Amino acid sequence: MNFYLLTLIKMALTAFVLLTCCAYAVWVERKVLAHIQLRPGPYRVGPHGLLQPLADLIKLLTKEGIVPSYANPFFYLLAPFLAVALALSAIVVIPFTPEFELFGVRTAIGLTDLNIGILFLLALSSLGVYGIAIGGWASNNKYSLMGSLRSSAQMVSYELPLAMAIVSPLLMVNTLNLREIVELQNGFYFGILPKWTIFAAPVPQALAFLIFLIAAFAETNRVPFDLPEAESELVAGFHTEYSSMMFASFFMAEYANIITICCVATVLFLGGWHPLWPSEYGSDLVPVVLLAGAGLILLFHAAQAARRRKWDRFTFPVFGVLLLALSPVFLVPMLKPVLIPFFWFVAKAGFLVFVFIWIRGTLPRYRYDQLMRFAWTFLFPLSLANLLVTGLVVALAG
Repeated sequence: MNFYLLTLIKMALTAFVLLTCCAYAVWVERKVLAHIQLRPGPYRVGPHGLLQPLADLIKLLTKEGIVPSYANPFFYLLAPFLAVALALSAIVVIPFTPEFELFGVRTAIGLTDLNIGILFLLALSSLGVYGIAIGGWASNNKYSLMGSLRSSAQMVSYELPLAMAIVSPLLMVNTLNLREIVELQNGFYFGILPKWTIFAAPVPQALAFLIFLIAAFAETNRVPFDLPEAESELVAGFHTEYSSMMFASFFMAEYANIITICCVATVLFLGGWHPLWPSEYGSDLVPVVLLAGAGLILLFHAAQAARRRKWDRFTFPVFGVLLLALSPVFLVPMLKPVLIPFFWFVAKAGFLVFVFIWIRGTLPRYRYDQLMRFAWTFLFPLSLANLLVTGLVVALAG
């Protein structure tokens, strides 16, 4: 297959999968928050609300997009486009699997393999503030402007700890290529402890991982650092004047940034596609057991049809049989070298996305002065100390 044609196909698939993941990340968040608050969450549109993202999309597409008469039209329309374009661009350098051969071409699940992948991600993350800042300014609304100014100060403040948390493991792996970073984390200490940078000698980067995760909450404007959208103070923050798909674009950008930053954390600290324990101890069977177990649970609930809603009586058996049928696919020798690594990568990134949702349902919002003080008086010195210690130990260890 032609290299350029394969790249175009991968680009289309990546955009489709990422946008679908963003839509269903909203559904998962609403479901998890609902269960934390002891309520069912989306339940009406489709089985267990699975079609709710589609209903939301139709609603937003059919709503009228209004540009306020006092706004700057060009920059008002540019802001959501800029936000979502930058958010979707970052995923192109993430390697999801090792290389494999497809139709005579060496490829992988991932768009490109940049030697300066980390620098590319840092550049895009520093540009992300412009979409929010321009949107708040162009709306010509005091609440929007306050939200965009807060966001600018917040993202610039937490960019420094985030960058230093990224640089710390880079001192150990000595490369900026994301695929090489993952490959260098292959193997196990004592046959059981993975050689991920979070555990790796000579300086385990658990502290850098924690700093990265905290700064990521601020970079993505999530609870407890969602001050740019503080409803009690700023109505809706920087997107107060936006409606229709322009409003949806900001939300897509937020969830795309969350997914991307979880993928970056997986690559840098959690070993990428490498399993949690060696394959000789059964790590290759985990997706098979999970899918088969989920299928059996659904079939068990389907057997209690009298206690189920009409949708459940139809969908539980269908999804149960489907999961049972898919589980052996992970054992096919030709597909195993691709599907097993991809499963472990998605499982790690998915767990981190769940942490983002869990924190939202658990912690209250900080005050703005607490937010900035935490960044400059605690997180920044801590990240700097971790960077200095890592550099010193790596230099002495040769």
